[in-house]
Amino acid sequence: MRENATKTKLLNGQAVLGVISNSSDPTIAEICGFSGLDYYLIDGEHSTITTAQVQEIVRACEVSGITPLARIRSNDPKLVLQYLDAGVMGIVMPGVKTADDLDALIAAVKYPPFGQRNLGPVRVAEYLQGSVSQGDYVQYANEQTLVMPQLEDQEAVANLDELLTVEGVDGFLISPRDLAMSMGYYDGPGHDEVKKTIAGVVEKIKAAGKVVGTTVANGDQARALIDRGVLFCLNSVAGMLKNATNDFLKK
Repeated sequence: MRENATKTKLLNGQAVLGVISNSSDPTIAEICGFSGLDYYLIDGEHSTITTAQVQEIVRACEVSGITPLARIRSNDPKLVLQYLDAGVMGIVMPGVKTADDLDALIAAVKYPPFGQRNLGPVRVAEYLQGSVSQGDYVQYANEQTLVMPQLEDQEAVANLDELLTVEGVDGFLISPRDLAMSMGYYDGPGHDEVKKTIAGVVEKIKAAGKVVGTTVANGDQARALIDRGVLFCLNSVAGMLKNATNDFLKK
C-alpha cells in the first residue's frame, strides 16, 4: 500500500484540495492528478460507478499522483471491502447519525485489532504483500486509510459530541446542502440559522482535534475556510468545469 499523501498533509496541519466526481472515466481522475489536486473522491453514492470501474480509476490516480478516496453509498462491510481492496485510500461515508453507525464503519474499514476487515491477496496489498510481512502491511494499512464520515442532518449534529469520541475517525465532512434540507431550508444553505449551525459544528470538530472538511465553490471560498481551520476542501469536477466555462464565455 502506498503512502496516503492526503492524510499525511492533514496530520501535519496542512490543507488539502480535491474534487468529487461521479464519472466512471479514469481519464478525468488522471487529469485532476496532473493538475495538482491532492485527492480525487470517487462518488459511489450519486453515480452508476461499479466496483470494477473503481479499480481503473484508482490506477489512474496512482499514475498521476493524486490520492484516491471514495464516497460509498452504505457501510455494508462487503461493499466497503471491495472499494478498499481496489486501492481506495480513504472512505467518506454519507448518512452517519450515531456512534453505532461510526463503529460499524470503522469495523468495515480497519483490519484487526481495530476492525474486522478481511484480508485478501489483492492489488491493494501488492498481491500477497510483495516483500512486506502481513503484520507490517496490516498495521500500515490501518494507519494510512483515511476515515471521513459526512454530517448531513440535524440528528448527526445533535449526536456530534458522541460521534467525536469514536476511535479511528480522522475527521468529518460537513454537507451544507443536505444539512439545510434537514433543517427545513429547501432552497439552500444560505440562511443564518444554517450558517450558525455549521459554524458551531466546525468549532466542535476542531476542539476535538479532528479534521474539518466541507464543500467549496471556488478558490476564494477555500482560502476563507482554510483561514477558519477547515483543512479538507472539496469542490466537484462538474462545478469546476461549469465555473471555468462560464468564466471563459464571459471573457
